[in-house]
Amino acid sequence: MGHEDLPTLELAFPGPERDRGVEAILSGSKTALTGLLEIYEHAGEAVPQAGQRFSVLDSQGRPAVTIELVDVRVVPMKEIDDDYVRAEGRGYSDVAQWRKAHQDFFRSEGVSEFLGHTPVIDDETLVVAERFRVVEPV
Repeated sequence: MGHEDLPTLELAFPGPERDRGVEAILSGSKTALTGLLEIYEHAGEAVPQAGQRFSVLDSQGRPAVTIELVDVRVVPMKEIDDDYVRAEGRGYSDVAQWRKAHQDFFRSEGVSEFLGHTPVIDDETLVVAERFRVVEPV
């Protein structure tokens, strides 16, 4: 199955944050990503499942890499651990730093605009914790 036949995945919003994420996947340092369950629900999208493949898009909307999900869990934020945080590949020093970055993003103007409100982010907030492997760079 070619890149054009796969569902697409966009990290964050186009720009430096997405570019750093794509770079981290390509370098092998990023093998996990986290989504807010509420975003999936609001968009009417099913939570991804292990075995699914996605074409990850760059900031220009072009396929950059194909990934395959190897583990997907819906968990409260309080269950994210240091091992998962390291797999995010963004250089977080600990769970607290990971959490602050995700709280800021999930409460950002873009996410709030999409949802129609600013979400509550706390220990019980459900996130989609996905681990993946690179299938092939473009």
